[in-house]
Amino acid sequence: MSMYAALWRILPGPVWFRVILVIAILAGMIFVLFTWVFPWVDGIVNPIDVTVEQ
Repeated sequence: MSMYAALWRILPGPVWFRVILVIAILAGMIFVLFTWVFPWVDGIVNPIDVTVEQ
């Protein structure tokens, strides 16, 4: 049994509603990542500050 199958069975409604719900959840997760998580991580891990000298 996969984790995704268990999550799919937990979602309510018919298949068409589950698909819409999964798309909405994924869109919300992407929005949260790009709005708050990625800018926060960029402040901590700055790839521009390179410590390797030539």
